[in-house]
Amino acid sequence: MKTPDSIPQISASELEVMNVLWKNGSMTSSEIVEEVSKASDWKPKTIHTLIKRLAEKGAVSVEKLNLHSNIYTAAVNEEEYKYHEAESFVKRMYNGSVNMMLTGFIKKNKLTHDDIEELKNILKGE
Repeated sequence: MKTPDSIPQISASELEVMNVLWKNGSMTSSEIVEEVSKASDWKPKTIHTLIKRLAEKGAVSVEKLNLHSNIYTAAVNEEEYKYHEAESFVKRMYNGSVNMMLTGFIKKNKLTHDDIEELKNILKGE
């Protein structure tokens, strides 16, 4: 598992590229552009810039395929990244208290019976 310091900061736009790589595995930049374009109106140049930034940050690894193509692979594990981001959010917004965060969400959102049962099971370790 990577340490929190080794997980790079990923912007919301860059996260769109990461989601494509996490879902599809290794891809060429053309394949990434094609997939990201399905969910956004970004120009290919913008997507290429995001890919380049992610590679510079170490979030994406690059392997030379041939003279004109590279293969890009997520170098950051999706679950590790999500855990790191969730932990960082709880620290910043709730002084590290998961209890305070959950209490705030529960008070603002009406939970269904199924939601309550699922939470109970999680707390019991089931």
